[in-house]
Amino acid sequence: MIHYLLNAFIGKNIIESGLTKVENEGQVGEDFEKEFNVNPNQMKIAGYLEAIGAMLLFASFLGKSFTRIGSIMVGSVMGVAAYKHYKAGHGYEGSKNALKFLGLSALSFASTFNKK
Repeated sequence: MIHYLLNAFIGKNIIESGLTKVENEGQVGEDFEKEFNVNPNQMKIAGYLEAIGAMLLFASFLGKSFTRIGSIMVGSVMGVAAYKHYKAGHGYEGSKNALKFLGLSALSFASTFNKK
């Protein structure tokens, strides 16, 4: 039961940021592109990966495959996000959220190999 709550927590928090990246509107999108040196297409791809991964984590009660695929998608985006934060000079404080969700998605992925 805790496994599904963890996946729902990750999904709830990640889907919002993913949809924001997909919309990529106005000043927020331009600031993001300049600060992290990514083009709009890369940002949309990251947003789609986050949003789809979050939806798969929401559907994790349907099977382990949903959890595995969703956590890999979310973890890969969060790993790149943490790297981009470090590269932009934000340090640990700037990348704390990305590292938190990277760790949680890795934990979720690892827990699918548990024998029950």
